[in-house]
Amino acid sequence: MKISGVDIRPGNIIEYEGGIWRAVKIQHTQPGKGGAYMQVELKNLRDGRKNNVRFRSAESVERIRLDTKDFQFLYPEGDTLVFMDKITYDQVTLPRDLLGDAAAFLQDGMDVVMEMYDEEAISVQLPDTIEATIVEADAVVKGQTASSSYKPAVLDNGVRVMVPPHIAAGVRIVVDVYEQTYVRRAD
Repeated sequence: MKISGVDIRPGNIIEYEGGIWRAVKIQHTQPGKGGAYMQVELKNLRDGRKNNVRFRSAESVERIRLDTKDFQFLYPEGDTLVFMDKITYDQVTLPRDLLGDAAAFLQDGMDVVMEMYDEEAISVQLPDTIEATIVEADAVVKGQTASSSYKPAVLDNGVRVMVPPHIAAGVRIVVDVYEQTYVRRAD
């Protein structure tokens, strides 16, 4: 589906210069001279490259709709991750780099949504939040509990997050996967 260059929104998937790109950030600019344009930061979904492009209202780009399928994470294998299609039970092996920092939050048996383009996996979406256990937390500094300060802690998957002073080692918390931040104490 063709759309005008100024109608691109963050999260849109477009075809540009023969590649599949996701719009990450946009900025509409209307200079004093000349026509308005949209400054778009694009991320290539195949190789992770980033590109800044100016689109004018007269330009059009092809917007792509990705198919989504439900998969289950099975296990890591070196620098790759193995997933299973929940309907056909077919196994798919993807490079760990495709998930970026979020790969550390994968848990055995976790349900994920895979975005596909022409039967090729383009991206993997994990749940927004997961539960994890604190294995190491710094001690509280006296007087620090009165303010809204946070202290560093290490999760069972090795990721460092900032937690409130009352959270100690051994406590299960809910963590935002993409922001890598503390959300709340687990029930």
